[in-house]
Order: sequence, then structure tokens, then C-alpha cells
Amino acid sequence: MTGLQAHFQMPPFYCPIEPALHPDVDMIEKRAIEWIDRVGIYRDETQRTRVIETNSAEFFSRFASEGIDDNVLLAAQWVYWGFAFDDVRCDRGPLSDRPDRFVQVAGRVQRVIEAPHSVDTADDPYLGALHDIGLTMRELATPTQVRRFIDAHRSWLHAVAWQIGNQARNEIPGLNDYITMRLGSCGGFPTMALLEIGNGAEVPAHEMDHPTVRAATEAALLTAGLDNDLHSYRRELQQQHTAQNIINVLIHHEGHELERALLEAVGLRDRIMQLYLRLHAQLLPEASSELRTYLTCLGKGVRGNIDWALRVPRYNGSTPPDESSTEPQHRTPVCTDIPSDHTPGPPAAIPAISWWWNRVEHDQ
Repeated sequence: MTGLQAHFQMPPFYCPIEPALHPDVDMIEKRAIEWIDRVGIYRDETQRTRVIETNSAEFFSRFASEGIDDNVLLAAQWVYWGFAFDDVRCDRGPLSDRPDRFVQVAGRVQRVIEAPHSVDTADDPYLGALHDIGLTMRELATPTQVRRFIDAHRSWLHAVAWQIGNQARNEIPGLNDYITMRLGSCGGFPTMALLEIGNGAEVPAHEMDHPTVRAATEAALLTAGLDNDLHSYRRELQQQHTAQNIINVLIHHEGHELERALLEAVGLRDRIMQLYLRLHAQLLPEASSELRTYLTCLGKGVRGNIDWALRVPRYNGSTPPDESSTEPQHRTPVCTDIPSDHTPGPPAAIPAISWWWNRVEHDQ
């Protein structure tokens, strides 16, 4: 264990939201694994295990705990696919520092979901699997829901290309650029777009496109994205793969030691989470039933992402962490109702997201 690993201990996560889980999660997982084997998004048994151990059925079943079974299954399939694609074509593999080649692959990937049968998928199981998802999506979702997912998917691939470009240049972005990039690269936009599909509830355009709803959406998904940075940091230290992570950005550009960078990262995350809760409460009284479902599931997603990360082998090793372990670094601490930073306004160093706070209605 390196010195950094020895000193890295995860603080509690501020999240005053109760956990939730779809009652049919086991059945959804079983069907999802059958689909994984049918479409073959793995090269060997080791990679198959890694895909399955993302626990993606549990992951999305925490987001849409009252969703329609077939629709939640569809969303889980995309999450399994997304993790598999990320491992082979984004974070690792021959494209992880080749933005020129990744953009070409990303273009084909995006076209497959935009226009079924428009790309030859015979020699690429990842394209074939996404094509299958796209066909099923068109059977289960409305045209508006499909279009929203397609747009969100494009935002994700664009941000991943930005991330890979940074890796190719061995560049750690500044805080404002990192937050802008992380909004997209964490995969939150397509995941949150799947909420409408999973629940079978299309939010009216005048609500979904409203700036305050957009701010609440981005605040929730960035909270989850920063949580993933925190969850994965210790494991990434072991793999020497921490270049683009909120903690390392603060260490590199602010000159902080690890402990201070961790505190600042958690404080920023908690300020954003508080903003989501304020916007949620502000929007709820006048919201349609579809928007209420969507906003509530955004919060379930933040909490579900934390609870999922407690045990997923992706963050905790090949087996679930031992409940009796004497090494606290192997487990994510429980949630707390008390934020580490109560500052109400926007962070001065991140103008890319400061507009979110302008959407808060203040009492006169």
C-alpha cells in the first residue's frame, strides 16, 4: 500500500434520501445476464464476469424502484453495455489515449442508436448490442423519450472524447474545465434520460426544457459523478490511474495535499447536493405527476449510486467488502444528513455551473 492509499479514508456522503430498490431486481438481473450472453459483449469468461459484476441491474433498479419491469430491464442493459464499452473503448484499451481513433468509433456508436440498421454491426459485438437496445427502446418508449436519450448519448460520447484527448496530451484539466467535462463523461445524461423510459412517464416538454429542471438534473448527475470519483479514487491509486479525478485536479492545480483536496471535493459535492434538494423542493408543488416522478428519481439515483457503490466489485475488488473488515478504506461510510459545507451560493472558481444557483427562488 502506498502512502497515499494509506491516508485515503472516505468521509460520509451527505444524502438525506431514503434508499430504494425495485422489488423485481433479481428477475431483472437474470434476464439482463441472459441478454449479455446473447449479444456477447465480452471476449472471455474473465471479461464476462467483469461485465456482470458491474451489478447494473441493481444500479438502475435503485434509480427507478417503481418502474415498469421491461423498461427497467432495457435501462439496465444499456448500463451493462455502457460499463463494458467504457472499459474496452474509453478508460482502457487501445483507444484510451487515441482521440482520433475514438472519435471514429464514437461516430459509429452514436449512429447505431440514432438510426437502426444504418451501420454494419456484424463484426463488432458492442455495436450489435447497442443496435439491439435501440430497437427495443423504440418498442417501449415514446419518440420524445428516444430522442432525449439519443441527445444525452451524444453528450456523453462528446465528453468522453474530451477526456481521452486530455489523456493523450497527459493533461490534467483545470477545475472549471474538469467539472464541465465530468458533467458529460460520467454518463449521467443518458442514465437520467432512461428514467423517463424506465418509469414509462414522459415529462412534458415545457417542464423538461425549463432551466430550473435542467439545473436540478445537472446538479443531481454531477453529484453522482463526483461521488464516483470519490468511490473509485483509492482503487485508482492502486492502478496508478488517477489523472482525471476531482481529487487529483485539486491536488495538481491548487497545490493541495490529499487530505485537503478530499475535504474540498466533498465540500463542493455537498454544496451541489444541497442545491439539488432546494430546486427539487421548489419545483415539486407545481410539477406534473411525470415531473414529480422524474425529480424524485433523480434523488433516488444519487442515493442509489452510493448504495450500489458500497458493494459493487468495480470499486471494492472481486468480492463484496467484508462487513467486519478492520480497514475502513475498503468500505464507503454510511450516508449522513449533515453537509460538510453549508455555503449557500455558487463556488466562485466554477462559472460553468454558477447559473444553477440563479434558479433558486429566494423568500422575499
